[in-house]
Amino acid sequence: MKRKLLFSGVLIAGMASSVFAQETPDAAAVQKIRDEGLNHSKVMETAFYLTDVAGPRLAGSPGLKRAQDWAVNQLKSWGLENAKREPWGKFGKGWEVQKNYAAITVPYYHAIIAIPKAWTAGTNGPIKGEVILIKADTITDLDQYKGKLAGKIVIFDTKTKLVGGTKPDLTRYTDEELDKMAKATSQPSQRRAFDRNSPQFVAMQRARALRTTISKFLQEENVGLILSMARGTDGTVFTTNGASYADTAKIAAPELETSGEDYLRILRLVKAGQKVEMEADIKTQFFTDDLQGYDVVAEIPGTDKKLKDQIVMIGGHLDSWHAATGATDNAAGSAVMMEAVRILKAIGFKPKRTIRIALWSSEEQGLFGSRYYVLNHFGDPKTMQLKPEQAKVSAYYNLDNGTGKIRGIYLQGDSLAGAVFKPWFEPFKDLGAGTITIGNTGGTDHLSFVAVGIPGFQFIQDSMDYGTRTHHSNQDTYDRLSEDDLKQAATIIASFVYNTAQRAEMIPRAELPKAQSTN
Repeated sequence: MKRKLLFSGVLIAGMASSVFAQETPDAAAVQKIRDEGLNHSKVMETAFYLTDVAGPRLAGSPGLKRAQDWAVNQLKSWGLENAKREPWGKFGKGWEVQKNYAAITVPYYHAIIAIPKAWTAGTNGPIKGEVILIKADTITDLDQYKGKLAGKIVIFDTKTKLVGGTKPDLTRYTDEELDKMAKATSQPSQRRAFDRNSPQFVAMQRARALRTTISKFLQEENVGLILSMARGTDGTVFTTNGASYADTAKIAAPELETSGEDYLRILRLVKAGQKVEMEADIKTQFFTDDLQGYDVVAEIPGTDKKLKDQIVMIGGHLDSWHAATGATDNAAGSAVMMEAVRILKAIGFKPKRTIRIALWSSEEQGLFGSRYYVLNHFGDPKTMQLKPEQAKVSAYYNLDNGTGKIRGIYLQGDSLAGAVFKPWFEPFKDLGAGTITIGNTGGTDHLSFVAVGIPGFQFIQDSMDYGTRTHHSNQDTYDRLSEDDLKQAATIIASFVYNTAQRAEMIPRAELPKAQSTN
């Protein structure tokens, strides 16, 4: 056993030496990429069109289509080929806010900060009325409100208090944090047994059932408007989904996700017996002409006779939530990936392998755009029945953690890839990048590729104010973007794509995943 381990160690060391020997980046190419990316960038111009011009990009909405059409035309103008909106399957109804006004009128006038929940109805014109407090701890508590809520504006009691953060809004990784990530070791995932009989799970199910019953009751009572308290402070509203986007789903009652400050003010007044009246005019529209979901795809074709059928993929999701213009989530990642291919075209790069960019849709609803793209092109993670094209993808690189600059990369357990990437980061040490961690990160589109055995990577990014202020909120606008950080990210990714397209071998692959349970 010891001899075998020693042999393995020598073999791995030899492999690593060989990898390092072939991974020395082309200094001249790197310099061209740096010059174009840092000194002649168009990333902010791209971000402007994806945010300010296109507007909110909720899945299935006209705003998303505007952004997709613009991206297709822009990629074509830069010389990419096969640029198109590619359907991936049925999504459901599109939806957008066309008017949103709400204000307290009694005991005084005050316009409130509030966002309609996604896929909820409008008020069908202006409404005015007294705010009614609903107290319902059980289903039977609803009986007292029967026949009394038609056209009314309702609010719910809550024990929640407005609690501000104890940390700065905007943060970057410290050297200590990055060092800890770099020293992480691969650990097998240990899933705790899920106890459906636990008090916590039972309580959660009861609360969920009560919320469902209340929502159905309010809809049947033809309530005029529901006020709910949004997560967030200082006027920030982290918005959510209020109803199903399925084409067969019933239309949900109008509901405004209200800033904590405004919600709690109204609640305090009503509970104190003070009369509160409001006026509101909310118009939303559903779109059912085309229920398909689409991704944007385009290519720089490979030129090497032996390698041109192999693919290097990059991407980020283009869809957003509707409270703002989805700048950090994820126009930032989409603009960076578009800028990366623009840089490569601008320096006249003729890749050996084909480079393919994809801008996903419906990521926010469950990675749908990338999951169905993978299913259509590469294989089914449930059965692990793979298609021939799966073997031709060298790697997929993703960006979807806000506007912060790249500090390194998550290997997703693919330890052999670390030796490949280390020298690729060397020319960018001065830009703050270089941490390589064996650890995993979740929640975005690289997971769709990893699920079928394709090396998929998300870059480590400084969080900035992504989690504290912009993620899914009404603050997620162009002004939250960091120009220098986006330039840095696009430059590094362009270099990674260059190296992946040119290296003699494909990126090493981890062990093929097992078929997912269908239970």
